[in-house]
Amino acid sequence: MKANYKFSNVCGTVYRQGNVLFTPDGNSLLSPVGNRVSVFDLLNNKSYTLPVENRKNIAAIALSPDSNVLITVDEDGRALLINFRRGIVLHHFNFQKPVKDIQFSPDGKYIAVTHDSHVQVWHTPNHLAREFAPFNLHRTYTGHHDEVLSIRWSPDSKCFLTTSRDMTARLFTLDPLEGFRPKTFAGHRDTVLGAYFSANGQTIYTVSRDGAVFTWKAKVMDQDMDTDDESPPVPSTSNGKVQRGSTNAIATTRWGVHERHYFNLANTKVVCTTFHPTSNLLVVGFSTGVFGLWEMPAFTNLHTLSISQEKISSVAVNPSGEWLAFGARKLGQLLVWEWQSESYILKQQGHYFDMNTLAYTPDGQTIATGGDDGKVKVWSVHTGFCFVTFSEHSAPISEVAFAKNGQVLFSASLDGTVRAFDLVRYRNFRTFTSPKPAQFSCLAVDPSGEVVAAGSSDSFEVFLWSVQTGTLLDILTGHEGPVSALAFSPAGDSQLASASWDRTVRVWSVFGRSRAVEPFTLNSDALALAFRPDGKEFAASTLDGQVMFFDVKEGKQTNVIEGRKDVAGGRKADDRMAAANSSSGKAFTSLAYTADGSCLLAGGNSKYVVLYDVRGGEGVMMKRFQISQNLSLDGTEEFLDSRKINSAGINTDLIDDRGDASDLEDRMDTTLPGATRGAGDMSVRKYRQEARTKCVRFSPTGRAWAGASTEGLIIYSLDDTVTFDPFDLTIDLTPQAVLSVLGEKEFLKALVLAFRLNERPLIQRVYEAVPRGDVRLLARQMPVVYVPQLLRFVAEHLDRSPHLEFDLLWVQALMMAHGRYLKDRSGEHAAILRTVQKSLGNVEESISKLCDENSSTMNFLLDQMRLTKRKDDVMLES
Repeated sequence: MKANYKFSNVCGTVYRQGNVLFTPDGNSLLSPVGNRVSVFDLLNNKSYTLPVENRKNIAAIALSPDSNVLITVDEDGRALLINFRRGIVLHHFNFQKPVKDIQFSPDGKYIAVTHDSHVQVWHTPNHLAREFAPFNLHRTYTGHHDEVLSIRWSPDSKCFLTTSRDMTARLFTLDPLEGFRPKTFAGHRDTVLGAYFSANGQTIYTVSRDGAVFTWKAKVMDQDMDTDDESPPVPSTSNGKVQRGSTNAIATTRWGVHERHYFNLANTKVVCTTFHPTSNLLVVGFSTGVFGLWEMPAFTNLHTLSISQEKISSVAVNPSGEWLAFGARKLGQLLVWEWQSESYILKQQGHYFDMNTLAYTPDGQTIATGGDDGKVKVWSVHTGFCFVTFSEHSAPISEVAFAKNGQVLFSASLDGTVRAFDLVRYRNFRTFTSPKPAQFSCLAVDPSGEVVAAGSSDSFEVFLWSVQTGTLLDILTGHEGPVSALAFSPAGDSQLASASWDRTVRVWSVFGRSRAVEPFTLNSDALALAFRPDGKEFAASTLDGQVMFFDVKEGKQTNVIEGRKDVAGGRKADDRMAAANSSSGKAFTSLAYTADGSCLLAGGNSKYVVLYDVRGGEGVMMKRFQISQNLSLDGTEEFLDSRKINSAGINTDLIDDRGDASDLEDRMDTTLPGATRGAGDMSVRKYRQEARTKCVRFSPTGRAWAGASTEGLIIYSLDDTVTFDPFDLTIDLTPQAVLSVLGEKEFLKALVLAFRLNERPLIQRVYEAVPRGDVRLLARQMPVVYVPQLLRFVAEHLDRSPHLEFDLLWVQALMMAHGRYLKDRSGEHAAILRTVQKSLGNVEESISKLCDENSSTMNFLLDQMRLTKRKDDVMLES
């Protein structure tokens, strides 16, 4: 059994806080999810999460224009410098203060960062060289009287605009200019959220929180001197004293207000804004969940659309200006809108509250989750996207389970219903209820898929229903405490095991005439239960941290694992004792066997998930996974940080700072007394989420496991996503060796070797060297393991290469030779096939357009020829 599972993806969370941004090619969207960054590939319909973590939740991110360097800054101002293409942390840096905005200059040489009321500009570190101190400060810019909120560079990277809470915007130059003082853009009556340059740099737009948009242009020389610009006139270049940098036209311009526009939306504030200079589009997100699109400078409203029930936290526009991305923090929504076609490119939302449970389909390609928000969501493992949401339940979901064929999904809820969902037609086709109202805390489905069972937490009973008819078959009584877990025996011998807080596990023969029941006594309250895949043994976890194993046939205990020390998590902010002495959370609440029954995965109210080897009754811990290192969550620190204790002896993490928020709705406390989602105790003034895993499940293939955690649906998989297979490499496999094989005209061997090295320039060189007549032969002989890679390469080559006929020959030959292989795995290779389809569509469109143009030209030439001939005939007749 392999234990080298690596972090793979976060599926259940798409946006938490901070800014979203597009990559320079406009095909991918970066979104902060807690202390990680997820990348959504909008072209291939896939998502993945970078395997790097910040210390706390991310507040701001920035990507260099060449897509090589990504900087993520957390709430405390601690930053990570990341090689974006490889997902590797290059350097850690501390900006010392919280960062509101961080921007790369258009030429990629500088990084501008907000630093309270100041702005710092740093030289961009080299992502290829390992430097001792890669961050080199260029200059610190002062002038604002309050916190700086945003930065926007000019197109030539010689100056930048900043906005602040002091209701002004300022213009700074990168390098000092003689006689230049930072120019102030005043006149707004509320916080200025954004200031933007037009594409030609001759117009500046400023947007304030109260919905005012000012247009600034150069002043006419004889204009009245009553102005908002408090900088003195700049000396002309004829005096010979101005530095070479004075060619900066933006800095030497005398700016004045040209026009004032207002959104005029009652009881609405502007929350976020962005501007696309090329198309002069101003995008604004409001506190009501509405976004608007205005064309400047005419201030023409193109679109106004309500996309969320809560305020929009972040907005971004892709480089082409076609797609708009929005993030809503409170609901965890992420949307990408194509404004010209008025359609969604991406629309995703995670669970509003905690994720409670998950289940894999038998083929391991799909995961279903249930949350405290009463919703059941179904996620694709391959793409990382949720493709259907069921919201019929009216209370938290306690457990979900799939039928054997994977086309029916069952869910149990505290609203007293068990529902069955059809995953072919996406509908709730059956609802199971009890004679008296009961809160269902657990669920189990018979291996045949004909019987579903649910346990109650208030009546202490187990209910069984027929899936075909929906009728109640039986009520199993005998437990004296809430039923916490249910499981049918995988052996199909009609045995149902139920675990309860009455310190027993009961095994019922539900379909036998004897209706026999066998109780197993535990040392403490039972929390979780799992059958071994062969059905001969089951494991039960208890409140005292033990995992006990029982032989079903012999009816005796076979092994016990003391897991208190293994699952023990970190110290919470309000704990009065050290983590080692605290008993809270030192128990497993979820268990899962591997497909071969050799290992057991266990998770609980802790930051750890533990993998045990249970072969031969050993119970040895193989590996312990830490699901999160996010210090914004409770229970991730092992020791109390004395730096967070103030003079009154109070932990600063527990001090409620909502009163410092700028928005009224953020300052208001709407939580009810006793509500665990806000404050479980009236004395608690601040609620922090805890790092915990409520449910763990192994994939049926054994290649991955998933956990329903505070951070979302985390997936750990065996690390098989490397760019090359090391077993296929030898010490002699080098680019020079590939070129020598190519020189010997062994084209198939050279192409395979190039794909093993996975270096794009080398692949392109070998590919373009293949003779046209050998394409069909090579396509037939190409090993199938390299066919998807070759097909993707041909599709991308088709988009930007003049070798049109050559690429079309390759596509036709590959489809003819390996079409059946690709069709049988259409789900796995759907993104590649879509890329090929898109490239062929673009080619067809360009060729048809060229043909239309040529036919018009030919008709014109023919008409001219007839006209000339007619003139010649007339002249001859005369």
